[in-house]
Amino acid sequence: MLQINTSLVSVDWLQRNIEAENLVVLDATIARVAGTKLEKNPEYIPNSQFFDIKKKFSDTNAEFPNTLPSLEQFQFEAQKLGINTNNAVVVYDSHGIYSSSRAWWLFKYFGHNNIAVLDGGLPEWLAHKLPIAKNYIVSNVIGNFKSEPNRNLMTDFSGIKSYSTSKKAIIFDARSQKRFLGDTPEPRKGLRSGTIPNSLNLPYTELLKGNSFKSKKELIQIFNSHIDAQQRLVFSCGSGITACNLALGATVAGYKDVVVYDGSWTEYGTLTTNNMEAPKWTKDELMAYILLYAAHSDFKEDNHERNVIISKVDMQTFQKIHDEFSKDNDFKSIQKILQSIEANNYSKDQIDEVIADIKGLFFADGDFDIKEHSMLLFLKRILK
Repeated sequence: MLQINTSLVSVDWLQRNIEAENLVVLDATIARVAGTKLEKNPEYIPNSQFFDIKKKFSDTNAEFPNTLPSLEQFQFEAQKLGINTNNAVVVYDSHGIYSSSRAWWLFKYFGHNNIAVLDGGLPEWLAHKLPIAKNYIVSNVIGNFKSEPNRNLMTDFSGIKSYSTSKKAIIFDARSQKRFLGDTPEPRKGLRSGTIPNSLNLPYTELLKGNSFKSKKELIQIFNSHIDAQQRLVFSCGSGITACNLALGATVAGYKDVVVYDGSWTEYGTLTTNNMEAPKWTKDELMAYILLYAAHSDFKEDNHERNVIISKVDMQTFQKIHDEFSKDNDFKSIQKILQSIEANNYSKDQIDEVIADIKGLFFADGDFDIKEHSMLLFLKRILK
């Protein structure tokens, strides 16, 4: 059985081992820019299957992009690809080194260590004029893959806030310097620019030479120029993709305590307000806005939900806030809610009442679907 003992493999290694009985090859390509479509690539490495980060291996009901899937979801989707616990897995992408690192990290997080990234990805494979396929293969069997999460590899919003105010870890941001400094807008419309406090900028491209990672010696020098000892390293980016490139580079360089902030700047920049001015709403107006935001978990409020909101306020308030809400995107809506809760000095009991009203809103039509459940959990988290 093939066993991979390194986090990176070369195209020569893959060519030699591509027919190994227990090898699974996965194409984890995604589009580089948020909101753009992935161009269909007619060339694939032979025996490849598509590892769909966006639709299959992320929680698509979460509020933020590329959110870590549940144990059950990852296991189910991996089994559908025919992946077994004894498989060696090699992941690549069509950019060289980009989203394949996310797939590597996901497998590591869910307990599968027999995994490596193809250094240089498809461009390196093509540069060596190696055989290509015009289609993916499709597994006809269900694998026996079992997820066993290693929760030490990931941190959340609460964790990153703790790291940013302590000296227990060094936070690296993989975004470009201009995005890190706020000199250029974020690619996600409405997401504010900024930086996690006390983080260091290390654009993931600095770890690359062409399509591939720099040498281990060069990677060690890069990380050593920022840190003094073997400290915990926490990596962030825009939405959890290129942070994994830094995590992979640090792992190749020999660092053991490597953590990815899954929500990255999209989550942090949304859930922190940076002292923006709060809307001058009454408590009824704030209630109407929160309930409208909740009702739009499935993109629009229905008549049942509309009637519930009007019963809590009045038609004039509802119409005023509805007009304002319709002009805001998700990021701006969350910022407004957070600022207004703080400005109105809501007590714990008042927040509990708001959450109870949200539950009542969701049950207005006699149903409580998965999108509403996810929205309720999200609002509970940010309001409390």
